Amino acid sequence: MLYSFSDFTLETDRRELRRGAEPISVTPQVFDLLNYLIRNRERVVSKDDLVREVWGGRIVSDAALTTRLNGARSAIGDTGDKQHFIKTFPRKGFRFVGAVQEARRPPNETAGPIRPTGDTPPQLSIVVLPFTNLSGDREQDYFADGVTESLSTDLSRISGSFVIAQNSAISYKGRAVDVRQVGRELNIRYVLEGSVQRSGKRLRVSVQLIDAENGNHLWAERFDKPVADLFDMQDEIVSRLANTLGAQLIQAEARRSERSLHPDARDLYFQGRAWLMKGFSPECVAQARSFFERSLDVDPGNVEAMIGLANVDTAIGSSFATDDGPARFAAAEAMAIKALSISPNYTPAHLAWGWVQIFTSRAAQGMRQFEHALALDSNKATAHAALGFAKFYMGRAAETEGHILEALRLSPRDVEVYLWRCYVGAAKLQLASDVEAVSWLRRSTEANRNFPLAHLLLAAALSLSGALDEARTAARTGLELNSGFTIRRFLLAAQQSDNPAYLAGFERVCEGLRLAGVPEG
Repeated sequence: MLYSFSDFTLETDRRELRRGAEPISVTPQVFDLLNYLIRNRERVVSKDDLVREVWGGRIVSDAALTTRLNGARSAIGDTGDKQHFIKTFPRKGFRFVGAVQEARRPPNETAGPIRPTGDTPPQLSIVVLPFTNLSGDREQDYFADGVTESLSTDLSRISGSFVIAQNSAISYKGRAVDVRQVGRELNIRYVLEGSVQRSGKRLRVSVQLIDAENGNHLWAERFDKPVADLFDMQDEIVSRLANTLGAQLIQAEARRSERSLHPDARDLYFQGRAWLMKGFSPECVAQARSFFERSLDVDPGNVEAMIGLANVDTAIGSSFATDDGPARFAAAEAMAIKALSISPNYTPAHLAWGWVQIFTSRAAQGMRQFEHALALDSNKATAHAALGFAKFYMGRAAETEGHILEALRLSPRDVEVYLWRCYVGAAKLQLASDVEAVSWLRRSTEANRNFPLAHLLLAAALSLSGALDEARTAARTGLELNSGFTIRRFLLAAQQSDNPAYLAGFERVCEGLRLAGVPEG
């Protein structure tokens, strides 16, 4: 069944919510809640109705129910104040009040996604096999099924991915399978399988990503946590896995692309993205630019490569190693706007445009782009981290750490962890908390040795803490990675914000850099 309201479509067969042609990621409970409210839109439904029909009568806390209602409202543009679609009737319940049109799928269309044709599996094609319940407790099946379905939904947000629908994947439930045979049957490149085991008051979730072509294990992860609210746990586990898997799949595709004799536009994009994941050293950025430019030569409409190129230009413009920063930022902004004109709801494009605005004296506008990215994908860890950086530029450094901790909660092993830790280190320097800055910046350099700014900020923090010998060593490391860095170029960045707290913090950092022996330039 298709339910259309405003510019949204809820498709029950495919379990998809779309705005126009763009899918909107929601958790299974949020989808079921929306579906139930729309189907019963002629009446007010009570909290007991929702618990009985959406959660099967299981005990659900008021906080969990409120979280799902807020998720449903956020997905369709409602808020607690502006209830255009889901209206709350105090002490009675809830009702879907939007105008809805119903339609049935034509009988010649399939409920699941169209299976790709041809002998070669498409790029980023994956199936999430039903997670196995190892608890011996059949009541835990619903938790395992919820993780499976939510992961399929979240992975489908990756641009260009092909994720086998759960109504196809469910056929493998309870069967011992050969992942290579699964790959041949579904014509996919990757298989994700996992298990759930509850023992007493602890829950263990294990997952592994497998190359369906040869059966090689590409990545594995395990969560071992005390049992709390199972729905909240499910959301946390799924968000962590989805954030990490996105990077793992891109790296796997980049390795495949290196072996291709005739790489296409996406092959070249994957290789460029893999270089950026290594860090923002001049070599990494130059290699990434080359691949993104080649990708656009092959396909001038490749939105992913456009944003890759925008990110490269932003990285160079903000590296303090060039005097043509304004031109770089202008090029990055033009590319981000072009990408958004093609794909208005492409989350990375909103992030890319926000970063340009941050570095061109428009921090408030940049923050709105980051918030819009979160509205499109509330589990986007990089968007939470970007908000933390924006607060630092707006002189609100005390708020930065909270945003970064949320990003780390969602994706604790993210490839950009080194950046996030550096953001907090910079914020701590602005707050004159130099010892804490040293701690965060050390962890940034440990996470990625190829990021020059972290070494240089560490040098400043060490100098201001009185550790001059260590500071000079850190400064030399940073300058080896970025020989064009000077205090003069660093000071040019002060023009990106007129906030007094930001400017005062910037002067402190320059003082520390001078003590560490960084050239004035």
